[in-house]
Amino acid sequence: MDKDIKLIALDMDGTLVNHDGDVSKENEDAVKRAKDQGIHVVLSTGRSLPFCRDIAEQLGHSAYLVTVNGGQVFDKELNLVDSTHLTNDLVKRLWELKMKHDVYFWSSTTEGVFNTKKPFEKEIDDYSWLKFGFDIQDDAIRKVITDEVMANEALEVTNSSPTNLEINPAGVNKAAALMKVCKWLDLSMDNVMAVGDSMNDIAMIREAGFGVAMGNAQDRVKEAADWITKDYTEHGVAHAIDRVLKK
Repeated sequence: MDKDIKLIALDMDGTLVNHDGDVSKENEDAVKRAKDQGIHVVLSTGRSLPFCRDIAEQLGHSAYLVTVNGGQVFDKELNLVDSTHLTNDLVKRLWELKMKHDVYFWSSTTEGVFNTKKPFEKEIDDYSWLKFGFDIQDDAIRKVITDEVMANEALEVTNSSPTNLEINPAGVNKAAALMKVCKWLDLSMDNVMAVGDSMNDIAMIREAGFGVAMGNAQDRVKEAADWITKDYTEHGVAHAIDRVLKK
């Protein structure tokens, strides 16, 4: 690897954190080693801020934090510096699909996180929607919904597991957010190592100077990567960070 890595972007679920949602000591220590060498370590997650704040603070604040697949970016003090929303008309159509096919939904809004088990109480127009998602166990229904949302040029469609769909506004993804972060830090994407496991990580893995797929990553993610590290149960993030630090 001949890249000069100055920023490490880490997905969380299936990458940095374990089954219990915790960061292993091996991964935490590797992040500290990278920071001690002056490398920025940026969480780049599909989670919204309330669901990643604890881990961000546990690892020690970095220059930026990318959340909701790039829908929101926060600075070192967790002040919001960038935000992109779904239009309410798009959300209404996604809600129609949820009702028609009776599937599990989940969402991130600036007013909170809602899902089938915790439904929103007001009208769609009363919220500012950042991301909308489905988790669909039935393969046939998942294909029908996937085909419709993928055909809509106003939507960015990825996943964070084989059974779910994550939907952001078109152009909103982890790579686009990291490009903004690089501009603010006077870096280029060539200076980035990006590590992830799911479809919502592919854009940043492809655009990074060094794109790394986890050993447990979906096959299409592995195909997009420059290198494959160990499984997340084997502290694959630490393995990848140490490869950079030993360069």
